[in-house]
Amino acid sequence: MENFDKTKMARIHSFESFGTVDGPGIRFVIFMQGCHLKCKYCHNRDTWNLSGGSIKTVDEVLNQILKYENYIVPSGGGVTVTGGEPLLQIDFLITLFKKLKEKKIHTAIDTSGMFPITEKVKQLLSLTDLVLLDIKHIDDDSCIWLTGSSNKLELAFANYLSDNHIPMWIRQVILPGITDHEDDLLRLKDFLSTLKTVEKIELLPYHSMGKFKWQNLGCYYDLEDVLDATSEDIQRAKKILEIS
Repeated sequence: MENFDKTKMARIHSFESFGTVDGPGIRFVIFMQGCHLKCKYCHNRDTWNLSGGSIKTVDEVLNQILKYENYIVPSGGGVTVTGGEPLLQIDFLITLFKKLKEKKIHTAIDTSGMFPITEKVKQLLSLTDLVLLDIKHIDDDSCIWLTGSSNKLELAFANYLSDNHIPMWIRQVILPGITDHEDDLLRLKDFLSTLKTVEKIELLPYHSMGKFKWQNLGCYYDLEDVLDATSEDIQRAKKILEIS
């Protein structure tokens, strides 16, 4: 058990001070340490360890953010927490997001959504301006093979966001031969059509650049034979999903 106050402290992997791909505008990105999934394609394999990273206080993190406030706010940006899986340290995020809302700084969470909708999750989402929701795989059996977990919670999470008027960007990694089957993409399209607050759908091309992190940790990389996604792979998936 951790022996620190989880409402005031958390394990942080790293920061990115001028992020431009994890939400609108220029963003201060916080990579939280720890993940409960086992995604075979993860390019942040070094964030999985629940006991890794550095322990930081809310005030330490907030002070880091405020150094860049004059850049991120005028750009229409804000703060994005990612990981790892940020919702594993939800008490810390609630405290941090309360302070960010006081400062009128836009908040975003990049999450798998593979969590029950608890009262704490509801509280955090009430403080969240945008959720970047990773749909790991629309087929449940394939999702279990790919991540070690069912997709039922993340699909329910998406429905909760929709029903409670919380904006979301949907993210889907395109792994050739794994997540890009036409039938699966058509099922994903049908599911997304039921959601009312999707502002954007992002197709992220799979790449093997994170493989070295697995190797450095002495871990077996299961997707050794999977090719990196090409621009043609992305365009094909966009055509099936009918997005531009």
